[in-house]
Amino acid sequence: MPTFAFRMRLPFHIIQLLKEKSGNALRIPSDCEYLSLDIESKTGVRIGATTLKRLVGFAQDEREPHTSTLDAIARYLGYAHWEELSQIEDKGNSDFDAPDDEIRSADLQPDANVEIAYLPDRRLKLQYLANQRYRVVESENSKLWVGDEVEIQNFVLHHPLLVLNVWRNGESLGQFTAGRVSGLSSITIL
Repeated sequence: MPTFAFRMRLPFHIIQLLKEKSGNALRIPSDCEYLSLDIESKTGVRIGATTLKRLVGFAQDEREPHTSTLDAIARYLGYAHWEELSQIEDKGNSDFDAPDDEIRSADLQPDANVEIAYLPDRRLKLQYLANQRYRVVESENSKLWVGDEVEIQNFVLHHPLLVLNVWRNGESLGQFTAGRVSGLSSITIL
C-alpha cells in the first residue's frame, strides 16, 4: 500500500469536496450512512458508514484506509484514482478553516476546554480528556454535574448535544441529550 500523508482522516479539502458532491454537510455521524449510500449508488462500490466516520473525523483510528476505498472515493468525486485526487490543490483551505458552527472531538488536544450553551439558560464548560471523553468543570442549570465524565463525538451549533454516555462517580448513567428543541445556542473553544 502507498504511504499517505494522513492516517485515517481525509485531508480537510477532500472532506469539503465530499460535502459539496453529496449535498450532505456531514455534521453528525449518521450523515455518513447517507454518504455511504450515495457513493455506492454512483460508483457501485460499498464503503461502510463506520469507515466513512473514521475518514471524515467522527472517530479516531490509526489504521490506514485500503487503496480500494480511497480509489472509490476518488471515482465518486470524478477522478480516475486516489493518486490523481490526492494531487489536487488545497486551494487555501486548512484545518484552521473548519466551520465555526462545529467542533469535533477528533480535532481537539487533551486539556482543551469547550463551553456550550442551550436554552433556556443552560451552560456547560467541558475539559477534553481524550478519546471523545470530557470532564464537566462548570455546570449552570444542567442535569450534568461538575465532575461528571461524558463521551461526545462532536458539538454542532443549532443541533442537540448527543452525549453517548455519562459517568457519575464511576457509574455509567447511559446516554443524555441536551438542547433537544432548539439545539446548542453557542459553542466555543476556550
